Amino acid sequence: MAISLVGCAAAPPVARTPIEGPVRLGEIAAVDGPKVRPDRVIEDSRCPVDVQCIQAGRLIVRSTVLGGGWSKELDLTLGVPVPVADGMLTLIGATPVPVAGETSGSAARFTFKFQGGR
Repeated sequence: MAISLVGCAAAPPVARTPIEGPVRLGEIAAVDGPKVRPDRVIEDSRCPVDVQCIQAGRLIVRSTVLGGGWSKELDLTLGVPVPVADGMLTLIGATPVPVAGETSGSAARFTFKFQGGR
């Protein structure tokens, strides 16, 4: 009898204080405006660094954006600005870049940028 434990691993600790710089899933990023918490990876079809691809692929991260008294769930695509409050929010980086045959979702760190406001 086989038992699948996929998705049952203990979750990494979640930061309650906003972090400046790259954050893991569940941590809150301070991005010079609203705060952003990446919740889960929806799609990661980026080309692995050790493979030659015809298409680059894309990364989509479902994130919760937190402002003064409000929150909004958004799917952020790497490199694509999205209007939020009085500016634009962009997922600008994700490390590590995939390697063929390996999955390292729990080690992923995401970087966001907010432009506008004030």
